[in-house]
Amino acid sequence: MHFDRKDYSNDTLLHLYQHLLKPRMIEEKMLILLRQGKVSKWFSGIGQEAISVGSTLALDSDEYILPLHRNLGVFTGRNVPLDKLFAQWQGKTHGFTKGRDRSFHFGTNEHHIVGMISHLGPQLAVAGGIALADTLENRPKVTVTYSGDGGASEGDFHEALNVAAVWQLPVIFIIENNGYGLSTPSNEQFRFRYFVDKGPAYGMEAVQVDGNNVLEVYDTVRRLAEDLRQNPRPVLLEALTFRMRGHEEASGTKYVPQELFEQWAQKDPVENYEKWLLQEGILDEEARMRFRETIKREIEEGLRLADAEPMPTASLEQEVGDMYRSFVPSDECLVLSPNELSTKHQALSTTDKRYVDAISDGLRQSMERYPELVLMGQDIAEYGGVFKITDGFVAQFGKGRVRNTPLCESAIVGAGLGLSIKGKKAMVEMQFADFVTCGFNQIVNNLAKSHYRWGQNADVVVRMPTGAGTAAGPFHSQSNEAWFTHTPGLKVVFPSNPVDAKGLLCAAFEDPNPVMYFEHKLLYRSISAPVPDAYYTTPIGKAALVREGQEMSIITYGAGVHWALAAVQELGVDADILDLRTLLPWDEDAVRQTVEKNGRVILLHEDTLTGGLAGEIGAWIAEHCFRSLDAPILRVASLDTAVPFAPPLEKQFLPQQRLREAIEKLRSY
Repeated sequence: MHFDRKDYSNDTLLHLYQHLLKPRMIEEKMLILLRQGKVSKWFSGIGQEAISVGSTLALDSDEYILPLHRNLGVFTGRNVPLDKLFAQWQGKTHGFTKGRDRSFHFGTNEHHIVGMISHLGPQLAVAGGIALADTLENRPKVTVTYSGDGGASEGDFHEALNVAAVWQLPVIFIIENNGYGLSTPSNEQFRFRYFVDKGPAYGMEAVQVDGNNVLEVYDTVRRLAEDLRQNPRPVLLEALTFRMRGHEEASGTKYVPQELFEQWAQKDPVENYEKWLLQEGILDEEARMRFRETIKREIEEGLRLADAEPMPTASLEQEVGDMYRSFVPSDECLVLSPNELSTKHQALSTTDKRYVDAISDGLRQSMERYPELVLMGQDIAEYGGVFKITDGFVAQFGKGRVRNTPLCESAIVGAGLGLSIKGKKAMVEMQFADFVTCGFNQIVNNLAKSHYRWGQNADVVVRMPTGAGTAAGPFHSQSNEAWFTHTPGLKVVFPSNPVDAKGLLCAAFEDPNPVMYFEHKLLYRSISAPVPDAYYTTPIGKAALVREGQEMSIITYGAGVHWALAAVQELGVDADILDLRTLLPWDEDAVRQTVEKNGRVILLHEDTLTGGLAGEIGAWIAEHCFRSLDAPILRVASLDTAVPFAPPLEKQFLPQQRLREAIEKLRSY
């Protein structure tokens, strides 16, 4: 193996050596502890240390790195305290996730590291979001993220590289090409030979290095980083290497031909670099032993401290409380109900606005209020979005903050998390709520779990044009809010009127947690109301009683509110109509009050019946308000089918006629 020292000093070369040696010695110790049952699982990076160490030391200490399983050298290179790192692996409270996650599934802003989730690919887009934040602030910084050759088969890999190339984001995408994805060899993962062949297709530079040569990795990344800070753009860096142990220790290595181990053992990154340093007189035997003894003592002390830490004590309050970042809402103009402003703000001027205009107004005022807010979505810039909600926004706020995106929903949601890590807010518009499936993993596994796992909130609002009634068929009409009401860590809102549409959207941007904001397409231009001109928020988590009555209670949200109002007027029913407004968390107190008052309940939503929110609320009522019931709880919802296209079929699918039948049934019970 050839090492070209160029103009690097002996101190730099020895600094690289110490950092190359440390992860190897930690791993050797961890493998012993694994056999002793003191570590539950281990993903070995032996043979690949030069990539993590070389790339990490080549960066400024405040530049973010997004590592994977086998990048221990990133953490040691950033001088993460070993006792805290070991406590993380042991599941101790002293670790970075308080025992909630394992391995390198964590981040630490103090050390500018964002760890992985098990799905591998999503972090590539998060790196893009971090780089976007730096670009918007004109900070000359680089972000580095890693992918294995197997993980690069995921769609997230393509989306992240494509977005980074289109937006010219200063990200170095390091591909650790070790020839295997767990047990599957490269020729069963992809048909090309090298990843550098992919770079030109994305319009980006591609560079290949010997991933076992720490000096080559260090020099290459250092050179690229210096260039990218001045000329922002993404680069694909392929590091050729080999995994000398199993994917994780339990999987073994029987699937790998023995001759490959023999071949790559001759290329060991630690042994070869050490041998070269000794040959060149840069390192002597005394210093070699001194370095090893120092690291050994550091490891033993770290283990002593970690072992002394207690295992987590289960606290219901803490576990539930940490799902969301706590905050105190500002005391702006709070809307108490859809038709009544608080007495304090009666004097506010209002303008009659359609539902769609109220959303646009709230979005515009939030952009004015939060200069750190960035909007991202397909066709939202000059075109103004397919529903024209952002029409004119580019002229007012510029294309830096109002960003057209490629059709890469996963990458754009991931970029939202990256922006949050750098202290920004993000809005991601799904062109239709149906298309959120393409970004589902980022929402339910990255955005929703980030604060619980390592204390990093995801300040992201995902706008979701939803609902049927427009003869748009199965892929532009779904009501899919129940997918997200089942996901702790998210908040889900669904306004039924223009006043709440603006107020809830403003509240969603104020809230530092991820919010799914559902807006019904059929209501966009079909309803209007006097909406305050000034900025205000409607409290998330509070329902509104839109109509009072004594016979029964209809609990609903979205378009269901209007269906309920029409049905009770048509049938002459004296009913409470409770608009939930927020679906996660929903207002238990308001539900309890109306149930205890009337004793007869209909739960109505446009979503399909099975698995819909009505089932959850109905079960809660049966559990907590059973003594107040005078009749069975009735659920009314759309059919358990896909949404049909033809108007007669869609009319049958939707629940309006079944609502009338349910009202009559409950009335006569």
